[in-house]
Amino acid sequence: MKKIQMVDLQGQYKLIKDQINNSFDEIMQSSAFINGPEVQNFQKELEEYLGVKHVIPCANGTDALQIAMMGLGLQPGDEVITVDFTFAATVEVIALLQLTPVLVDVEPDTFNVDPEAIKKAITPKTKAIVPVHLFGQTANMDAIMEIAKAHNLYVIEDTAQAIGADFHSKEGKTYKAGTIGDVGSTSFFPSKNLGCYGDGGAIFTNNDELAHTIRGIVNHGMYERYHHDVVGVNSRLDSLQAAVLRAKLPNLDMYNEARKDASLKYDKAFAGQEHIIVPFRSGDSDTHVFHQYTLKITNGKRDALVKHLNENNIPCGVYYPIPLHSQKAYKDSRYNEADFPVTNQLVKDVISLPMHTELEDDQIDLITKTIIDFVND
Repeated sequence: MKKIQMVDLQGQYKLIKDQINNSFDEIMQSSAFINGPEVQNFQKELEEYLGVKHVIPCANGTDALQIAMMGLGLQPGDEVITVDFTFAATVEVIALLQLTPVLVDVEPDTFNVDPEAIKKAITPKTKAIVPVHLFGQTANMDAIMEIAKAHNLYVIEDTAQAIGADFHSKEGKTYKAGTIGDVGSTSFFPSKNLGCYGDGGAIFTNNDELAHTIRGIVNHGMYERYHHDVVGVNSRLDSLQAAVLRAKLPNLDMYNEARKDASLKYDKAFAGQEHIIVPFRSGDSDTHVFHQYTLKITNGKRDALVKHLNENNIPCGVYYPIPLHSQKAYKDSRYNEADFPVTNQLVKDVISLPMHTELEDDQIDLITKTIIDFVND
């Protein structure tokens, strides 16, 4: 059995090695490293895949979130509602722009934002909602869009972990994650379902005016060289990373299917285990693309299990061990511990297992047996 890895990027590379190497050679020959043909072609191909009018590539997923907020014209002091249970980048950009983050609790099964918690958090200063499609599963966008419409709020989707996931609306339409709200953002960090070999990100929107504004922001506020029409940043996807993403994009659905297949094998192995709760799916299999396969360990053995797996050379992760409202950078007297019962429990229970396109059956067998034996001991 080969070594178990949390993410096997080398195995994935082998299938697209020739295409990537040829593209790299062409880029080196042309020296079109910034905004070259590879970037432009990737932008068009991703627009087609997502069914969205505008994709604006940028340097990373954190920039994508920040630029989306800048493009919407949010002002210092405006309140932005997002989840307490997520990676810090989501709230980091809110604070950097001197907006006011308002953290709310999540649903105990999907780990995504609780629409009822959003409703309770809205004030006259609220201007936007940032749902995070956590671990690869789409949030309840029907409810979120209804709330946003009722209160005239922007919706900025954080799709860093859910590229390729579908959302089936109650009207019977299917949308790709990130294309439902006013604007969506994603990360192409190497470990993502669609990852490059460095940093990268993108912003999505169907709003022509907003897309125009964002295209200026990512390039120092320029639409014409040395003419700075808006305050911007330097955030561009380079051609080498675009070439990697172009090679991977046609395989994204296959990658996601492989992750789903692995998730079902995990599910089967853990079936009937009293203290092991497998990931919940809010709809059919298309709504969850398993960026992470995250269990809940309910008998207080989570931390001991992490130690045990590490000792047995089985990688795992705890996403996330500390709620954002408890982080030193984001503590605020407005927050009450009673408002975060789900998050406060999840940080004690969750553990993510190896999940990637190259997982093999014997690896899954070893991982699951090791966990079951320890949890039940």
